[in-house]
Order: sequence, then C-alpha cells, then structure tokens
Amino acid sequence: MFRLKRRDRATQGPAAGSVPAFPALTLDGVRRVYGRGQAARTALDGVSLTVPRGRFLAVMGRSGSGKSTLLKCAAGLDRPTAGTVRIGGTALAGLGERELTRLRRDRIGFVFQSLNLVPSLTVRENAALPLLLAGVPEDGRADAALAAVGMADRADDSPAELSGGQRQRVAVARALITRPDVVFADEPTAALDPETAETVLALLRRAADDSGRAVVLVTHDPAAAAWADEVLFLDRGGVAGVLARPDAELIRRTLRVLGTADTPTAVAR
Repeated sequence: MFRLKRRDRATQGPAAGSVPAFPALTLDGVRRVYGRGQAARTALDGVSLTVPRGRFLAVMGRSGSGKSTLLKCAAGLDRPTAGTVRIGGTALAGLGERELTRLRRDRIGFVFQSLNLVPSLTVRENAALPLLLAGVPEDGRADAALAAVGMADRADDSPAELSGGQRQRVAVARALITRPDVVFADEPTAALDPETAETVLALLRRAADDSGRAVVLVTHDPAAAAWADEVLFLDRGGVAGVLARPDAELIRRTLRVLGTADTPTAVAR
C-alpha cells in the first residue's frame, strides 16, 4: 500500500545559487469587484501576499470570504479589477489570452475537488495531458510522475477503474508534470476519507519540500491546513490574519477568534 508519513516542514529550499530571483507567486493590492453601481460586489479588497518557492500556503475563511476569487485571480483564471499578480517575474496583466493560456499550461499546476480527469484517456494519458496539449514529447515523464505518487502500476487503467483517492493522486501527478512555479489546490481532499486525504496532502507537502514548488491550498479543513507552512485567513475579501507554523487545534482557535469559521467544520480531523 502506498503511504507517505507526515514530515517536518522544510527549513531551507534548494541549494544556494539554484533558486530563481523571483518568488513563485506575488499579489500586490489585488482587488476584484463584480458588477457596477449599486449592484457592485467586492470579492477581494486589496489583498497582498508573497509565496516563495518551496512554501506551502493554506487559505481559509468562511464561504464568500474571497478564497475562490483569490485562487482564480492568482492563477490567471480571472482578471483583477486592480492590483498586480505575478507568477515568477511575469505580470499577468500584460499577457494576452493566448499567452495567459500558455502560462497556465506550462507554469501552473491545478488540483481540484472535482478531479477533472478525462474519462476517455488512460491514467498515463491523463497525467501527460499538459505535455500533450503543448505538443511536448512525453518521454517517460508521465510514468515518472505516476511513480512519484504511487500510481505507476495503474498507468494503463481508465479513471473509472480508480478510487477517488487514486484519481486525486493522478491529478497531483498531472499538476506537477510540467514542473510548474506554483500548484493551486482547491479543496482537493473535501470528498476523501481522512486517511486518503492525508496521502494527497503529503504529496503536496513533498512537492514543496523536495521539488521547490510553491503550493497554495484553499480549504475549509483545519486538519488539511495544518500541513502548510502558513495559513492566510480571509474575511469579506480582505486579509483577516496570518498564522505561521500552524497545527489543527491552533487553526480552529484562530478561526473562532477571527469569526471566519464555517459550520459544519472540517471533514478530516
């Protein structure tokens, strides 16, 4: 059975001289307003943050706090009304739609709650999909990515033959195959049992620690957020607080103090 033990958070990144000059992700005064006039609704209100390479950031807050909007703006899926988003040293505002699509494909990885695997493709083809779309030779990288998440023996199967946790591990392999600057994970463990959720979270933790990827996890679950180096709490589109070196109970207490907890609370405890 494939298992990963939870490990201590990394205290240092890649060897000196190998770290690129720019952080993986930077938001500077990002604001997002939907609608106009009296119908206008502010989803993000001047959010600034920096996520270095090798850092695992969790984003929490009640429904409607701005978590999903932050992820969409940070990943180039939505354009801010004001402010700047940078992936590495690249400002997204200066990119046309074709350039933005290429950046998302090549430099960003996505892991969603809904999995988004293609049913008609094999596990190997699903893992290799970003390379296939880019016209880049796969050259065994899909098998290597699947081996890294413990799915090498299922490469020729279809997604329908896998459990939910196995499909999510394939999604993690696909997110990492292009060696992206940053991986965005939106509630990736919400539909999983606690043991399977830990396996997926350990994979994301390892992506930050061993591969130097930045990981941004949006979650309602304090147990999931406790795998991060830092938790960012949102409320009404703004930053309500930041918690470094979190554990699940401290996160729960912070949510209560800040008044940003949803009910019911987390699936995995």
